[in-house]
Amino acid sequence: MTSPWCFAAVAGALVALQIAVLCWLGQPWVAESGRILLWAGDPLSTDTSQQISDWYSFSHVIHGFLFYALLHVLTPRLPLPARLLIAIGLEVGWEIAENLPMSIQHYRQQALAVGYSGDSILNSVLDTVMMVIGFVMALRMPVWSVVALGIGFEVFTILMIRDGLILNLIGFVWTPAFIAQWQGGP
Repeated sequence: MTSPWCFAAVAGALVALQIAVLCWLGQPWVAESGRILLWAGDPLSTDTSQQISDWYSFSHVIHGFLFYALLHVLTPRLPLPARLLIAIGLEVGWEIAENLPMSIQHYRQQALAVGYSGDSILNSVLDTVMMVIGFVMALRMPVWSVVALGIGFEVFTILMIRDGLILNLIGFVWTPAFIAQWQGGP
């Protein structure tokens, strides 16, 4: 796995698998509108989870932080490129799982995702890129700054749109009534 070409081939194969499965699941390549935007800022818009980036991009950067930390602890002797490939595989798995019909239906039960139809392939692939960015940031930055940035991203997102990685994960298991009411807005 020392060859950059080998790494690129495996990473490309993982993303190709992601694209193939999302196509098979019927996810669109881009937003229904046909527009491609750098940022979709309205969490209730049909452009959320369809564009290059949105509020949930922060969560995918946090995935990179977490995957780096987890793999650093669990596989310290594994070469870094192999750990990054495992992280990409985990993110691809996440992206596929969150676009399964049962996951989409579950998301629709949450206040912010009533009209959610899954990710566009563009958004999903760029979510994987966001995870890689987070992984590389965690590799390059001091631990304290990665922790502070991860907490900052999460708090910022929760304050801005009343959602984030933690609330998303809680919502998959159980959404307490007070969180559902708060996310529903004033």
